[in-house]
Amino acid sequence: MKTIRIAGVPEHFNLPWHLCIDNGEFDVVGIDLQWTDVPEGTGKLCQMLRDDQTDMAVILTEGIMKDIAAGNDSSIIQVYVQSPLIWGIHVDAKSPYKQLSDLENKKAAISRLGSGSHLMSIVNAKNNNWQTDTLSFETVNTIDGAVEALAAGKADYFMWERFMTKPLVDNGTFRRIADCPTPWPCFVIAVRNEFLKNHTASVELVLEVINSTTVEFKEIPSIDRTLASKYNQKTEDIQEWLSLTRWSQKKLDKNTFDTIQNQLFELKIIENKISYEAVVK
Repeated sequence: MKTIRIAGVPEHFNLPWHLCIDNGEFDVVGIDLQWTDVPEGTGKLCQMLRDDQTDMAVILTEGIMKDIAAGNDSSIIQVYVQSPLIWGIHVDAKSPYKQLSDLENKKAAISRLGSGSHLMSIVNAKNNNWQTDTLSFETVNTIDGAVEALAAGKADYFMWERFMTKPLVDNGTFRRIADCPTPWPCFVIAVRNEFLKNHTASVELVLEVINSTTVEFKEIPSIDRTLASKYNQKTEDIQEWLSLTRWSQKKLDKNTFDTIQNQLFELKIIENKISYEAVVK
């Protein structure tokens, strides 16, 4: 049995992994897949890959591309979710902010520098023709930290996946004033290069198992109710999310890679471009 460590956010996108683990599907092919939930998100996942705290990560595309460009010795081996991530732009429900234009020159709560919430704050600013080089941020680590920061006035808005944040909108903690979809596939699977070099066959087995589940994930009986129960969501919200979400079993193609990298470079999120072949294996 080959032990492989994998990490990802505790969100509905990753239920296929938990189903495969719980059903013993990795065991059948000789893989002891050990999953770690990382509520801090992409920045923490990048650090874990760098520090050999995980072998693989299910991670936001723009976040891992930025970190590989900055020296993270990892590769992207597959797209995991092809559809965009829909980022909700949230404010404290008691705040005076009612529309997106109210947030220009205001402080964004982010989980950490290099995280999706950080990078998408910059993308959102560009989309609205705001100054991107004068944005200010408050590091809050988790969604609970964002709740505290917005309530205390330490930050003014917080971008996080719309559906996972909706319970906080429904209960009157946050108000969502806009959405900001990523202009690219949202999640990829990344692997430390040292691990990939030494355990290529095992990594390929992991992909075979997860891909066989994601390709038919939406057809699992009562999967909407299962997701709603596990992730504290309303069934109708999960049904909408499922209708918008497309999993992938393919590599990141060069055109998409170039589109993402060019935008990261234009926004000064990365300083140097790197080749497709150096990142996608």
